Amino acid sequence: MTRGPGRLLLNVVVVALCALLLAPIVIVVIASFSGDAYLKFPPESLSLRWYQRFLTDDRWLNALWNSLAVAAMACVFSTALGFLTAYAMVRGRFPMRRAITSMILMPLIVPHVVTAIALYFLSARLGMIGVKPWIAVAHTVVALPVVYVILRAAIHTVDPNLEKAAMICGCTRAQVFTRVALPLTTPSIVSAMLFGFLASFDELVISLFLAGIRAETLPVRIWNSLLLEVEPTIAAVSSLLIAATVVVIVLDRVIRRAVRI
Repeated sequence: MTRGPGRLLLNVVVVALCALLLAPIVIVVIASFSGDAYLKFPPESLSLRWYQRFLTDDRWLNALWNSLAVAAMACVFSTALGFLTAYAMVRGRFPMRRAITSMILMPLIVPHVVTAIALYFLSARLGMIGVKPWIAVAHTVVALPVVYVILRAAIHTVDPNLEKAAMICGCTRAQVFTRVALPLTTPSIVSAMLFGFLASFDELVISLFLAGIRAETLPVRIWNSLLLEVEPTIAAVSSLLIAATVVVIVLDRVIRRAVRI
């Protein structure tokens, strides 16, 4: 008798919490279509003028290309390093594995501003402020834990007997790695790259310290615009970032369903 009402109450609470979490996103998306001269909600008129302004403004477009370039490099760096590290942690037998794993996952616990300050002092000493490949390396620090968790779980699903059988058939360690481990974990590698890209593309704090004027990324451009003027273009750009996040999640879901992981 109590199970039905209890489940109904739980469903209502879940729906209410989801609506509360999604409300700011919905408000930003609606505001991005405002035809008003300033940011307000609800808008008095609807228009695509702020999306058009974003697509025709050189500063916004340069920030977008900078974010895409940095995120592309960061996802490659983090995925390559994450896969090698995860493979060593799962298949290797050496001391202090737990300590090393804790260090890899530490960026998930340490506030990004602490990491950003440390990277800033190092970058300033090396003269690397505003250098996009270096910013990608810095983003790798925060993207690596996410990539590592995904790839470690994927490697755990690979039967080690398959690798032993390949070695019995004459494969070297390198051939086992490239012909057995990599092909069997390719869908998870693609998934890890997507989330590594997203972690870098949305990163603000580290970019704020390291981008400078030469490599201003999209989140930094949004931040600077909020400080100087609150214009509806910010809502349009934020909506595009939300759309990029949704696309990455949908792609990951499609890939996993296609290979039935």
